[in-house]
Amino acid sequence: MIDITRQLSPWLQAPSWCVALSGGLDSTVLLHVLVHASHHQPLPPIRAIHIHHGLQASADSWPAHCQRLCDALGVRLQVVNVKVAPGASLEQGARDARYAAFAQSLQAGEVLLTGQHREDQAETLLFRLLRGAGVRGLAGMPQVRALGQGVLLRPLLDVPRQVLEAYGREQQLQWVEDPSNSDTRFSRNYLRHAVFPVLQQRWPQVAQNLARSAEHLGEAQGLLDELAVQDLARASTPGGIDWLILASLDLTVLRGLSPARQRNALQYWLAPRTRLPDARHWAGWESLRDAVGDGQPCWQLTDGELHRSHSRIWWLADDWLKTPQVQSWDCPGQALELADNGRVQLSGILPQGPLHIAYRQGGEVLQVAGRGRRDLKRLLNEHQMPPFVRSRLPLLYRGEQLLAVANLPGLSQGEWQLHWCVPTSEQGLR
Repeated sequence: MIDITRQLSPWLQAPSWCVALSGGLDSTVLLHVLVHASHHQPLPPIRAIHIHHGLQASADSWPAHCQRLCDALGVRLQVVNVKVAPGASLEQGARDARYAAFAQSLQAGEVLLTGQHREDQAETLLFRLLRGAGVRGLAGMPQVRALGQGVLLRPLLDVPRQVLEAYGREQQLQWVEDPSNSDTRFSRNYLRHAVFPVLQQRWPQVAQNLARSAEHLGEAQGLLDELAVQDLARASTPGGIDWLILASLDLTVLRGLSPARQRNALQYWLAPRTRLPDARHWAGWESLRDAVGDGQPCWQLTDGELHRSHSRIWWLADDWLKTPQVQSWDCPGQALELADNGRVQLSGILPQGPLHIAYRQGGEVLQVAGRGRRDLKRLLNEHQMPPFVRSRLPLLYRGEQLLAVANLPGLSQGEWQLHWCVPTSEQGLR
């Protein structure tokens, strides 16, 4: 019998448990174990979700197989069809599509349970070691992590595959075999079929030992995370512009750390926001950090960009990477939702005439009370406006006349103010 109640006890009050059901041995056993346990103790409602990637013809019958299994166990099944984006790695593309679907399907507080076992953990460690991963990667798959509105939990990481096979035979379970699992063109399959059998001949406990090493490395990563939290606490000072709700860090504080501590702090800070760069791409951080003069250094990462301005680094993603468009404003008494750029609203005595919102093109001039006509570029310099904000700072026009600049009360030609609620990059947290 497989007992995973200890791993699951912290989540007994969750609104429901959702099993990621591929139809293979691991997830089939996991679902059966949970349903059997629910007959002997109160557990949250259990449901299952099957992701259909559509990558091979044999997989078309798997949803029906999963449905029969769930019907027999009295479990509700959700089938989600996904499209795998083309790319260099089919494995990675399928994984990204699968976990994106999981994240979208989870309700607030739900727990997603997946069936990875001890050999999976050992393969992960060896695979990442061969790719030159650091401590974070070599810590393997975490047993628990956040996912969407809920939590991802791997309760079988300490269970050997042979135990799962024995349970499946004892309970007379039926499961599907993915033909691609025997294709050694895929790196993980090559490790599983060509490398691990050889290692086990010499070291029979290789999977257990590698999994234990991953656990030790996970503890080491936990200590590095604690150090990162301390360093980031010092660097997370206010950005100086109250209305600019963007994640940012004090570059002066980061520069005071050793290069290794800089990378450690940034890895922790970036991890929820983007896929982390490998060792070759950290030169982008050094270029951003060490740039001199009036340049606008930028470090492009997979899911966003780091920009530097006025001794701070800023994280930009989602709408901040799109180009805003000019929009007419037919009802200035109401807030205007801007395409890819938050929203604006007018207060005070509203200006008359046809109004529209536009953005800097260069050469703009504004009449400033007591100062006459002033070049907008100089005015924004005086306000120490970061360059990445200037290009999308809403400007209020009446025809060709510039009437106001958003969120800068002194830059208005009348008794009105233009208020801008900026888009946030945090909506892209992974």
